[in-house]
Amino acid sequence: MRNRCRLFIFSAALILAGCNQSLPTKPEATPSNAVDPLASIDWSEAEKRCQQAQSLDYQGPEYSDLWNRLRAGYQFKQYRNTRVQKHLDWYAKHPSYITRVAERGQLYLHHIVGELEKRNMPLELALLPIVESAFDPFAYSHGRASGMWQFIPATGRQYGLKQNWWYDGRRDVVASTNAAVEYLEDLHRRFDGDWLLALASYNAGGGNVNKSIRRNRKLGKPTDFWSLKLPRETESYVPQLIALSQLIMTPEKFNITLAPIPNQPQFAVVDVGSQIDLAQAASLADISLNELYKLNAGFNRWATDPKGPHRLLVPIEKEDTFQSALGGMPQKSRISWERYKVKSGDSLLAIAKHFNTTVEVLKDHNNIRGNMIRQGQMMLIPKASQPDALYALSETQRIKRTQDRSKGKSGTRKVRYTVKSGDSLWSIARTYKVKVSQVAKWNGMAPKDTLKQNQKLIIWSPTDRAKLVRSTQKQGNAVIRKVAYQVRKGDSLARIAGKFNLSVNDIVKWNTVQKSKYIHPGQSLTLFVDVTRTN
Repeated sequence: MRNRCRLFIFSAALILAGCNQSLPTKPEATPSNAVDPLASIDWSEAEKRCQQAQSLDYQGPEYSDLWNRLRAGYQFKQYRNTRVQKHLDWYAKHPSYITRVAERGQLYLHHIVGELEKRNMPLELALLPIVESAFDPFAYSHGRASGMWQFIPATGRQYGLKQNWWYDGRRDVVASTNAAVEYLEDLHRRFDGDWLLALASYNAGGGNVNKSIRRNRKLGKPTDFWSLKLPRETESYVPQLIALSQLIMTPEKFNITLAPIPNQPQFAVVDVGSQIDLAQAASLADISLNELYKLNAGFNRWATDPKGPHRLLVPIEKEDTFQSALGGMPQKSRISWERYKVKSGDSLLAIAKHFNTTVEVLKDHNNIRGNMIRQGQMMLIPKASQPDALYALSETQRIKRTQDRSKGKSGTRKVRYTVKSGDSLWSIARTYKVKVSQVAKWNGMAPKDTLKQNQKLIIWSPTDRAKLVRSTQKQGNAVIRKVAYQVRKGDSLARIAGKFNLSVNDIVKWNTVQKSKYIHPGQSLTLFVDVTRTN
């Protein structure tokens, strides 16, 4: 930045000096008493002012379109190879995808570009959220990565992204962008200024990239990104970003039209100072609740986290409206409250679950130490001001929508399952004869997610298996085992059914046999047997 400031000041001084002198008609010697136009500049003060101007995110007339500002900040080489071309071809064949992600990213792109410019980082990196999440702040992957920048829980915490029941900083536009830029900077330093290796590490982890580098060195091979053996996803990940940056540079070459994006902030950050119901906040800002959630995707529930962050992003044109309305609302009025009388058998955990809040919040607002409450005690419970369905982009409603939209294959049956103590996705999948990845997908989860007692799941199980599990659950402590039974001489369907305490109809459904046809010795049958009830 210092060199750029000096160059800017130097150029400006020469221009000003030239403006104050007429052009000579013939060369003349410079007088000994001539004034050097640069001698009077206070460089320390000039640099200070230049840096202040840059911190204000100065936007020259040539950058009225944010795309132009983005292109001017490119730093990558123009890599051209089959791996990059493959993605260029795909983007060129899917212009609607580019249009869709550009429209979604318009809300966040100005902020991202500004954060990268502050650190003099390549502006190609502003396109990384397209590769990661298609600019979706609510994105959640099978690897437990969340948000626009797709942080996994551990890396998110490492870079200061708070994660709890109320709030997930990995989806917070401002917090996650700051963390992503810092993480990329760290990786850039770690790999000696090689941005391609830094990007590969962002996707696969620095340890995996280092391992591949060591392997190549041992074999006497080059250690640049293109020469490394990396996971297939990572080998595609970096070329995908490069292809995207080349397409944005010259969209007309690919018959793609990019709608101009105004080179101006799209949102303002407002310090609200306390917890606030998001429906109330949307009303104060005169916007829809969904608009507010898209700017504040980090908040999981119907309100902001009681312990912060106490800030909200609002559309830039609504900042004054929101600030004015917020100033007239006392903090105690920003959350709705319900008085509750403790009943026999109540616990803080049960009350918290019933009112969709946490034990910690109940303790804080009712001056409760420990976990003891007494019958007849009055408590103040924070509650949403609007019905749950109105908070359509809260975590609970998003998961419910995913479950409602899930579909099973033909021959499957929808099962509503309530998680019990000791359950895991693996044990549930095994019981219903489905894959862990399927259960996760149907419920908007990742395969490695942990379950909570009383959590509601949707499972699309083979019809016969679903019926069997349902019937055995009614019988109590059944232990079901899949048995491969080989028919013996003298066996009949009725005899086998009696032997294993089954019905003939069940055996027929589980196998490609018919009641009217004979079974023969050596034939293999699949049976689902309750081993506690066999004869």
